[in-house]
Amino acid sequence: MAEIVKKTKSLTSLLIEDGLVTQEQLREALEEKEDTGKSLARTLVEMGIVSEVKLTEVLANHLGLEFVDLGNLHVDMTAVALLDEKIASRHLTLPIGYEDDTLIVAMADPTNIFALDDVRMYTGHQIRPVVATKGDMQDAIRTYYRDSDDTVVEDFETDEMDESDLADAIGLAVDDAPIVKFVNYVINEAVTSGSSDIHFDPQEKEIIIRYRVDGVLHDMKSLPIRSLPALTSRVKIMSELNIAEKRIPQDGHYEKIVKGKPIDFRVAVLPTVFGEKIVLRVLDKSSILLHLSDLGYSGDTLATYEEAFRKPNGAILVTGPTGSGKSTTLYATLNVLNDETKNITTVEDPVEYRLAGINQIQINPKAGLHFSSALRSILRTSPDVIMVGEIRDLETAQVAIESALTGHLVFSTLHTNDAPGAVTRLTEMGIEPFLTASGIVCVLAQRLGRRLCTCKQEYEPEEELLERLEFPHEPGEKVKVFRPNPKGCARCSGTGYKGRIALVEIMTMTQEIEHLTIEEASTADIKRVAMEQGMKIMRVDGWEKVLEGTTSIEEVLRVVI
Repeated sequence: MAEIVKKTKSLTSLLIEDGLVTQEQLREALEEKEDTGKSLARTLVEMGIVSEVKLTEVLANHLGLEFVDLGNLHVDMTAVALLDEKIASRHLTLPIGYEDDTLIVAMADPTNIFALDDVRMYTGHQIRPVVATKGDMQDAIRTYYRDSDDTVVEDFETDEMDESDLADAIGLAVDDAPIVKFVNYVINEAVTSGSSDIHFDPQEKEIIIRYRVDGVLHDMKSLPIRSLPALTSRVKIMSELNIAEKRIPQDGHYEKIVKGKPIDFRVAVLPTVFGEKIVLRVLDKSSILLHLSDLGYSGDTLATYEEAFRKPNGAILVTGPTGSGKSTTLYATLNVLNDETKNITTVEDPVEYRLAGINQIQINPKAGLHFSSALRSILRTSPDVIMVGEIRDLETAQVAIESALTGHLVFSTLHTNDAPGAVTRLTEMGIEPFLTASGIVCVLAQRLGRRLCTCKQEYEPEEELLERLEFPHEPGEKVKVFRPNPKGCARCSGTGYKGRIALVEIMTMTQEIEHLTIEEASTADIKRVAMEQGMKIMRVDGWEKVLEGTTSIEEVLRVVI
C-alpha cells in the first residue's frame, strides 16, 4: 500500500512540476478517482486533463526509460516472432527490435516485473524495456500478430528424399516452429510494406534480409548464418522444391492469402559460395486491375496510346529494362480491351497473373513450346488480340510482325533504352525494315520512378541546376517543386516515397519515321524526327511529373538516362 501511495505522490508532484496539471485539476481528479476506483493516470486521461501520450512520456522519463511512438516506428518482425501472441496480449508487451544481443520490448507498464520475467524466459534474451501508450500497444499487437493463426505445416513429398532427409524435414516443421513463424512474419511484413521482392542473401557470417520497395532494396534484418539450413528448407517446402538438392538452382512458386488478398510468390534458389540465396518475388494479383491513369499515363500520352491500342490491327511494343513495369502496362491495357466480343490470347514466360476471360499460355521449352511455336499455334485459333511476353529472337519477332500485318492486334515487350531504339533493334535482329515500318503502330518506352509521399517538402531549386538539367522554366522564374522529407513518416517508413509512377515516352509510326525505318536510319535520326513531330521523351515526362508534385528531380535523374 505504501508503494502505491509513493507512486501516486511521485506522479502528482511530477505532473505539477511539469505544469501539466493545476492543483485544482489534480484535486478534481483525485475526487473522481475515489468515486470510480480507477488509477489516477487513467482518471486524468479520461477527464481530458492530460493526453495519454504526454502522460506516458512523462512517466517514462520519470522512470529513466525511453518513450516510443509505435505508430512512427519500424518494428522488426524477427523480434515480434520471438514472443507468443497470448503473452504479448496478456502483458501488453511487444518485442520491437534488437540492440546488440539485447531484445528491446515495448510495454504499457514497464514496472510489471512479472511481464518482464515472462518475456525473458520465453524468448531467452536479455530485455531492455521501453514505454508506449496502452492504446498504441493494443493496436500494434493486433497489427503484428494478424497472421498468428495462419501458420500451417505443409505435407512433405517423400519420393525425392531419403529417410534422413525426411527426418530432418519433419524435425524442422515440428521442433523448429520459430522458423515457420519467422518466415510468415517476414512475408506479411514485406507484403504490408508493398515490397516486390524479398531477398535472403547469405554472407560469410550472417544472412541479410532485404526488401525491394518501390524498386529500391532496403536492408531489413540480419540473421546468424547458422539459420540458413532451416530457412532454405522452410522456403523449399512451401514452394514444393527438393530440399535435398543444394548444388543447382531451383525455381518454384506458391500462393498465400495476405490481408485478404491473394498473393503469388515466385521463388528462386541460387547456390552461392556462402550457401543458397533465396529470392521471393511478390506478385499481388490485385495490381493487374490498375487503370492506365494509375500507372502515370495521362493527358496527351494517354490519348495517343489509347488511339493506338483501339486500332484493329498492328504491333504495339513496350520497351524498357527488367522491372520497368512493361508487363503491368500490358495487363492494364488488356483489361481495357477485354470483353466478350474479342478472343484474346497471351503467351508468357512465366504466366504471372491469371486474367479472367483471357486465354493464357505458359511456354515450355523442354516440351518444345517456345514463343515462336506457341504464336504460330495461336494464329490458328482466330485471335483478335495477341500478347507475346517478350520478343527474344528473330523467329518470334518475324511471326509477331507478320501477325500484325495480317489483321491482328499484337502486344509485346522488347529490351531497349528508348522508344526509337526498338526500330533499329528489330532491324539488327534480322527483320526486314519494310515489315517493321508497316507492322508497328507505336512504341512505348517507360521507367518506374518513386512517388513522393504526402510528407514531401516544397523548395526552390537553384537556377544553375535548372539550366544544367534543361528543366522547363523561364529564365529567372522562381520554380517551386517538391523533394522527399529526409525524416519521412510512418506511411513511407521514413523513405520519403510511397508507390511508383511510370515515366513514359511514346513514338507513333508516322510516314516520316516509316521512311527512316526503311532507309535503316540511326536511332538518333529517328529520335530527332520523332521529337520534331511532338514525341515527349521520358525525361520531359519526368519533369512534368516533378512540376505536378508527383515525384522529385533526384528520382527522375535516378531512373532516366
